[in-house]
Parts: sequence; structure tokens; C-alpha cells
Amino acid sequence: MKSLDESVFAIVGLGLMGGSLALALRAGAACKEILAVERNDDVCARALARGVADQASADLALAAQADIVVLAAPVRTILAQLPEVGRQMRGGAIVIDLGSTKQEITRAMASLPASVQPIGGHPMCGKEVAGFDAADAQLFRGAVFVLTPLARTAPSTLECAEAIVRSIGAHPQVLDPARHDQIVATTSHLPFALAALLMTTADDLAHQDELVFALAASGFRDTSRLAASDTQMMSDVLLTNRRNVGNVLRDYGRRLNRLADAVEREDESTVNAILQRAAAKRRELFHA
Repeated sequence: MKSLDESVFAIVGLGLMGGSLALALRAGAACKEILAVERNDDVCARALARGVADQASADLALAAQADIVVLAAPVRTILAQLPEVGRQMRGGAIVIDLGSTKQEITRAMASLPASVQPIGGHPMCGKEVAGFDAADAQLFRGAVFVLTPLARTAPSTLECAEAIVRSIGAHPQVLDPARHDQIVATTSHLPFALAALLMTTADDLAHQDELVFALAASGFRDTSRLAASDTQMMSDVLLTNRRNVGNVLRDYGRRLNRLADAVEREDESTVNAILQRAAAKRRELFHA
């Protein structure tokens, strides 16, 4: 395996994540060359003009030139791309993804040609805005970057993936794909679903009362922020982690009903216990 700074990267998808990775690799002089596979011709042109990529094309055949292929599309697009990417890749090349769910992707990676070295990845960072224009070389700095090796993943491939993660300022965390998906269902996917439902609940009321959004202050703005996330990406996330997301949504529903019942009964003790536990944990974790 070549050293990282002598490696050629092919980044498939120059949206927020793929674009940020290209910028971070370029800023840190962490690789020899960056090839961009991107179906949007305008994004390809801008990536070349800005020096973010050395070559850019909509053709997945570009992956054949790479030592390391990074799949940075929505999860179900990654699943569709994997067979063709596997056919294009040179022997010994590494493929890693940036998808937000890991079980379905790593299962698909297991079917790649034996000559290809696969490993799953998920940087625990992002923005509620999408696209190449939102890309940021500092996006990964200080973030946890989960790596989910397969049984067939060579130790040298994991070492290479960890080196990539460190080169962009993130911290590698090796996890089993099932454990990853169970955790992020609560910490990432549930918050998005709640923000989306909060927004639609308020919008329904706004059809009856024109002052609803006029009275919405910073609490509503901050709590609903994730509802503006890329909907294709988040739909893929929810549906490819459907069992865990369904379970955590139902668990949240039970907790919500308990709070609703306590409020209606004027059960101040129960209401305060719920609120105080939540406030104490939030302050402990985030010092605010």
C-alpha cells in the first residue's frame, strides 16, 4: 500500500461531505491527486477551477485510476453504486463510504470482488445545508469519525482509514455496524425526525392561525433547525435504519405520552422529575 501522501483519491459525490473531504485533503496536502466523480457538470467545472479536484467527470470509470475510492452520496445511491465501483477498481484499492447508516452498506461491501479492500465510514458531523457550496475544509476537525471494518478488511486497510481520518483532523472510532446504527438512531436520526414533525405540526396550526410563525422565537428556530436537512439524504438514512428508527420513535412516543398525561393531570412532581433529569444531563454533557 502506498503512503497516504502518494495516494490517488477518487471521491464519488461532491456534495457537503465529499466536497468537504476534498477540501480537507487538499488543505492538508494529504494525498497526491484527487479525482472527482460528480454528475453535476457545473460542480465538476467549479471543482476544477478552484483546484479542489485534479480531474472531474460523471463517469465512475474514473475510480479505476484511484488507490482509495470514497463514496460520498446518499446511502441508497451508495448501495446502487457499489457493484459498478467494485468492477472498476484496481486490485488492492480501498473503498470507504461516508454514509450515515452502516449495516446495509457493509453487507453490500461484502459482495465486492476479493481484490478490493472495503471499510465502512461515517463522520459524525454535518450541516443542515447541502451541496458543494456548503463544503468546508474544517467540517471534520475535532469530530468523531466512525469506521466499521468488515471481517475481510485487512489490518493495513484499517490503518490506512485511520490515517485518512487523522489527516482531516477527525478522531477514528472503530465500531460494529449494528452497534453504530442502533446508537445513531437515537442521537442523530431521532433528532431529525422530531425536528421534521415539529415543523409540520406548527405548519398545520399556521393554516388556522396566521400568527404562529410570527410568534416563533429562537427556541423554535433552534429546535427545528434539522428539518432543513437534505431530504433525500435523510429519507435514505431513516429507511436504511428502519428497525432501529422505528423502535426509538415508538419509545419516544411512549415518553411523550407520559409527559402529556402528567401535564394534563397537573402532576407537577412527574413533570419536574422529567424536566430536571433532562436539564441535568444536558448541562453535564455540554456545560450549558
